[in-house]
Amino acid sequence: MPSHFGNSVQEYYLDLIRHISSAREKRLQGLQTASDAEAYRREVREKIFRAFDLPKEKSPLNVQCSGVLRRKGFSIEKLIYWSRPGFPVTANLYLPEKRTAPIPAVLYLMGHNQPGKAAERAQVCARTLAAGGVAVLIPDPVSQGERYQFLGVPGNERISGSCTLEHNMLGKQLLLAGDFFGTWRVWDAFRGLDCLCSRPGIDPERIGVAGCSGGGTLTAFLNALDDRLSMASPCCCMTTWRRNVENELPVDIEQLPPFLMAEGLEMADLLIAAAPRPLLISGEKNDFFDPRGTVEVYEEVRRFYTLLGRQDAVKCFIGEESHGFREGARRSFYQFVRREFCLSDSFEKEDSVTEAEKDLFCTESGNVASLPGNRFLRDLIRDRADSLGRLRRKHSADKLRTWLRNRLAIGKIEQPFCRILRPRRVSENAVFSRFGLETEKGCVMSVLKLYSDSECFHLPESRRVSVYIPHLDSESELAETEISGERALYGLDVRGIGELRPSGCDQFSAEAFFHPYGFDYHYASLGLLTGHSYLGGKVRDLLCTLELLAGRGASEIEVKASGQGCVPALLAAFLSDRVTSLVLIDAPRSWDSMLREEIIRWPQSCMVFGILRETDLPEIAALMERPHPQFLKGTRKLVF
Repeated sequence: MPSHFGNSVQEYYLDLIRHISSAREKRLQGLQTASDAEAYRREVREKIFRAFDLPKEKSPLNVQCSGVLRRKGFSIEKLIYWSRPGFPVTANLYLPEKRTAPIPAVLYLMGHNQPGKAAERAQVCARTLAAGGVAVLIPDPVSQGERYQFLGVPGNERISGSCTLEHNMLGKQLLLAGDFFGTWRVWDAFRGLDCLCSRPGIDPERIGVAGCSGGGTLTAFLNALDDRLSMASPCCCMTTWRRNVENELPVDIEQLPPFLMAEGLEMADLLIAAAPRPLLISGEKNDFFDPRGTVEVYEEVRRFYTLLGRQDAVKCFIGEESHGFREGARRSFYQFVRREFCLSDSFEKEDSVTEAEKDLFCTESGNVASLPGNRFLRDLIRDRADSLGRLRRKHSADKLRTWLRNRLAIGKIEQPFCRILRPRRVSENAVFSRFGLETEKGCVMSVLKLYSDSECFHLPESRRVSVYIPHLDSESELAETEISGERALYGLDVRGIGELRPSGCDQFSAEAFFHPYGFDYHYASLGLLTGHSYLGGKVRDLLCTLELLAGRGASEIEVKASGQGCVPALLAAFLSDRVTSLVLIDAPRSWDSMLREEIIRWPQSCMVFGILRETDLPEIAALMERPHPQFLKGTRKLVF
């Protein structure tokens, strides 16, 4: 059906993020001295460390070399190291042939591509640097190269061969446990630095990090979190989160650290956190990561470095091409390496010969699945769920309500302003009278629809009402329902559903609501970044609607929900005493069951960050005194 308010969710998050960015800009403008800058840097770094929650201890690396390729001027070692127990990382180490003194090194972090460390431009960069006297370690990221996680899993055709879709699937599972997929990526990089630092002949005082796209984001993360680096160079990623939202650009789940914008931070703070470490920020004129934002990041960072007396330590390169580690950016990077590592070689001639992917394999099979002791990330996530289930403390209903209100950012609940919209007749004897509800100030975020036999241009008084929360769209799902005079029957399209279904972020077809990289994922991720939960907003829409109906005389309110609508319905009924009857049709069994599914059907917008540390859906249902929910199996097959 047409999405009459399909831009409401976009504008809500855009207004919120612009407000956060504006407050941050004023804060930065107020920094006037080196001591001001240093205090801000310390504060930023503390916030970033909280977002990543890194492991407290390091397990043995157990580095193995499974083969060596000897080339003119350098060699390529095929390494396997263990980032965590049971979690191997495959990597290639490019080593200069002539090594008379401790040599500098670069940890090169891959962006999103299928071959991982074997990607052509990464090979060209590593070969060129190695021939000029710099060691380069290129690890395979999770779900790339030899580290795909879902091979042979039933139903994996939905995400097969796509690293970003695997990432987003794993990220959903992790967030339920209060973990962030980016933390796992960063920890792999930490251990890559450990691998370099433990290597004889590597100069620990000259180790840099670089990467493009997703690898550039990871470069910025590592820059903020690790003190061992002597320089950093993120490419084709450093714009602003505000620009990404303005441009309706979904990004990989690891690129949005939980609650960082809620803490008042922006992408540039990932670089400010390690000031005045030497930086080269690169971008391309035709990149989908908006280069206007890249220049804004550079200008903010340079002003910050100026307060510290090191304005010359940060450089910016904007090429004329599109997304990727293009030749101009590589040459700019070579000169940056030369200057920061005090090298005489200018790397003027690139080594453009590349190896076949299979020749760079560190495992015999081309996947870590063949390594003794390997465990996939989804296995480790299930271990985490087992632990949380054992350790989870039992909350009282009141304490759990307080926690949920805070985590979901419910805010103050009151009767929303009601816009009277045009009715929509669906048959001779059935019509939907429509009311736009401003459940956020000045913005219609839900549409309430009275399903009856005649048009109604006011919200009627009714003592007994039934409110239906749909799986996807209240009109089509209620159309089969017989109109009865026993209760006033309403459908409620909460934000993101039915008429509030986003009309932007249209990378995929209109049917692909549940695409792991689509608009529903995008806005759920923005909710996590900003601390204004997308699911919490759906709950708020229903809670405000309950107040509105109560104000029109409703004292017996039945809430019915189907599919994904069951989650906000259950939470709203738990948080409000307005609901006297709750019926859930085809509800998910639990958040724990979502985490344990190898391929999750339920969208991220049904999930709460860290919820399994505190409770689960059956526990919430058990704590409800009035009403006790009925769980039913529906006759309509749910579409995912």
